[in-house]
Amino acid sequence: MYDLVAFLLLSVLGSILAALVRSPKENWDICFFKSKTAVHKRRSTWTTTDAGSETSNDTVLQEIKTSAESHETLALLADLIHKDGAGEWPPRSNHAKATWPAALRPYRDIYEEMAPLLPRKTASLDDEVNRTRIAKFRSRFQQLLQETVDLAQVELLLKAAEAGRWDVFPRDTYNGWATIPVVRLAQLERTVWLPPSLHLPWTYLQRHFGLTSESGNNMSNLVLNFTPSGAYALRINTGLSPTITSSEESFARIFHDVELLALPIYHAVAHAVLSFARRDLPATLLHTRRVASHLRPLLSSYYDRVHDARIARSAWLSHVQGFYAWGVGREGEHDGGETGEGWVKFDGLSGNQVLLFQVLDAFLGLDPYLDEENRRRNVPERQRVFCDAVGRHAFRGRLGGEGFEGRVAAELGEIVKKLRLFRTAHRSRAKVYLSQPAPERLPMTAGKSLLKSDMEQSLEFLDQFMVGRLAQTV
Repeated sequence: MYDLVAFLLLSVLGSILAALVRSPKENWDICFFKSKTAVHKRRSTWTTTDAGSETSNDTVLQEIKTSAESHETLALLADLIHKDGAGEWPPRSNHAKATWPAALRPYRDIYEEMAPLLPRKTASLDDEVNRTRIAKFRSRFQQLLQETVDLAQVELLLKAAEAGRWDVFPRDTYNGWATIPVVRLAQLERTVWLPPSLHLPWTYLQRHFGLTSESGNNMSNLVLNFTPSGAYALRINTGLSPTITSSEESFARIFHDVELLALPIYHAVAHAVLSFARRDLPATLLHTRRVASHLRPLLSSYYDRVHDARIARSAWLSHVQGFYAWGVGREGEHDGGETGEGWVKFDGLSGNQVLLFQVLDAFLGLDPYLDEENRRRNVPERQRVFCDAVGRHAFRGRLGGEGFEGRVAAELGEIVKKLRLFRTAHRSRAKVYLSQPAPERLPMTAGKSLLKSDMEQSLEFLDQFMVGRLAQTV
């Protein structure tokens, strides 16, 4: 078990590692450093087409690139993949420290020293013990930052990236974030002071990815926490039992593999929209069928993982979920375009930030689950822009009931059925996992932060959201 603030600090550091790591370029022999270390190549995923042939994600990526000028949605999808994904999807995140600019390497060194100090097999229920651990951790963390990080050189790199000089700071080195923690004492803290060596890089990351939250999110904490070859990178339960560590990795891999399997869906959605705009209804039907076809194995990957044998209920709430939760904020500042005053609270990672489900909701003409304020906070800007374009061009409400239009409508109905089944299963499984005992903490979810005063009330509160979204999925 770890405390919230300690992992808040390590989380920001991890976010800097995982968001300071990405680019289509492999030759970094420029300006700040020289390295001949090879970058691992990403594993390729194969999917089956309606005709029974196989195609790889590499082929899909190339098709998206070559058809980018055909329609707004394809152009925005290509832009998202190029700028946020370093030319690949899921986004390529380079965790090979030897290939990083020299100014960034101390961050990884600090992570490697501090990460093993956080996990505990059994959480302390003693506030004084936890208070001492928090203070000791913060002190050592700040000492390492002050002694090893050359903030002026870090800022030079960040300014170069902001100016578009990806030769100096490759995109796949600009990708990679991390996590957050949980004991009651730390959960009750409203704000946390971050050292300049963390705060300054974070502001550049916020501007680059176009979000205002000071916490992590689905993309930063989970999707980017894998190497190009698919290996899990920054671990949070170092040295604990295989049950805990395997549960941690299995949970993270769900979110990464969803995006791995979702690329053909994004491709099919964009081409369905393009085909309908051209009034090519047979092609619209074909691409809509592709969405439904690719959705089946993707959702199966969730069903196959979210059970006790893969993600232990005894480990998830205490050693995994809490790491991604967030209950702190900032005082006296405005959050981008928001009108709120005083204390602004930021939530952490939540399944409703997953790009796939935002795209599918938009394609089906459903309202977004997140309000605009929380979308701006937690969803990267280029993902929001792509989803908004899909929503503008969604055609489900314009279909008739006969001929090809009726057949397309029926395929869209099948997608709705699959989403309803998924949301029903997720509601059931989430309640099982969240109801496990965790006496060291207050009831909390990563997407809603602190809930009610006891778990029974909290589960009822959370269930209202899930039931509401299920009712909207029609």
